[in-house]
Amino acid sequence: MDKHSLLFLFLSLVFSYLASAAAAGTPDGSEQWGYVEVRPKAHLFWWLYKSPYRVEDSSKPWPIILWLQGGPGGSGVGLGNFLEIGPLDINLNPRNSTWLHKADLLFVDSPVATGFSYVENRNESLLVRTDDESATDLTTLLKELFNGDGKLQKSPLFIFAESYGGKFAVTLGISALKAIEAGELKLQLGGVALGDSWISPEDFVFSWGPLLKDLSRMNTNGLNMSNSLALKIQQQIAEGDYEDATSTWSELENVVLEYSNDVDFYNFMLDSENDPVEGSSTEGSKGRFGNRYSKYLISKYYSTSSATPGGSNDLYDFMNGPIKQKLNIIPENITWGGQGDLVFSAMIGDFMKPRIQEVDDLLAKGTKVFIYNGQVDLICSTKGAESWMGRLKKFPE
Repeated sequence: MDKHSLLFLFLSLVFSYLASAAAAGTPDGSEQWGYVEVRPKAHLFWWLYKSPYRVEDSSKPWPIILWLQGGPGGSGVGLGNFLEIGPLDINLNPRNSTWLHKADLLFVDSPVATGFSYVENRNESLLVRTDDESATDLTTLLKELFNGDGKLQKSPLFIFAESYGGKFAVTLGISALKAIEAGELKLQLGGVALGDSWISPEDFVFSWGPLLKDLSRMNTNGLNMSNSLALKIQQQIAEGDYEDATSTWSELENVVLEYSNDVDFYNFMLDSENDPVEGSSTEGSKGRFGNRYSKYLISKYYSTSSATPGGSNDLYDFMNGPIKQKLNIIPENITWGGQGDLVFSAMIGDFMKPRIQEVDDLLAKGTKVFIYNGQVDLICSTKGAESWMGRLKKFPE
């Protein structure tokens, strides 16, 4: 064998090893997971579940749902998967209400530094600063997953999101459509679904005081103070002072907590101390919300009322124990949630920026946009949703 053949063989083996190290799955192929290096030294982690309930119907192709968590910095692989819509709960028991009954599920820890995703050496220059930058990374991941897989290309992709994930969803929708139109992405975009989405921060902050007053959770003094800060945020957003608006948003959070007996922002029928997720923290809630929304996503808040198989009630231990062991491709020095504190700080200048125009742009391109809201997540309350939904041009048929 000549030296050129040996070099070719060596490189083939190296690339084969790298490919196997970047992706893995179950022996039956029902689950696949892996990393995509979306930029040098910036790695997004993904996990795909193929539904056992798949129905082959050429007139109605089986869909794939891409789930994007909120935050920014919430882990879809952890929270969305094991606490909300995945096939198993945190006790590894089957979930009867899993969305696998209707679609394949794709979870991505996005932006980089979220969940199992990471930037090498905690290099903060590699973090995304805007929703658009996050969308570019996610589009790169979709190209890697779909362009070489003819089976995936036959399934329409629906981007589902909750809370801040809604901003990621609409910017990703626009980015993906541009890549599809340019022939760079082989994918069918079925639609975008926005759950309690932080699309218009201005509308939402104006809804908090009135909503809690109507629920008898806030008195008139609290309402007046909340409305005053909301007006300040409105002016800051109008002037493009988004970082200042985020700072005032933090002040407003503290006022809401003080005048509502610590309402739980993730289920406004409860006080924070009663929340099985957030209430486990021993840190006082007053004055903590300069980072409260991001701290909610850090490991010490990731707990549930049920015990994990290891005897802990902590999702952080669960993800970094049996789940990391199962996946078997997570770098040894990377822990789930270990870089999560970087994400919110990096995006502080984009946090209060509205994404209503992107929704209109999707509709103008004929993309279906679905809206769903409930009583949970005061951050993006139903009243606020009604306000900005009324401003949309129209929904496609």
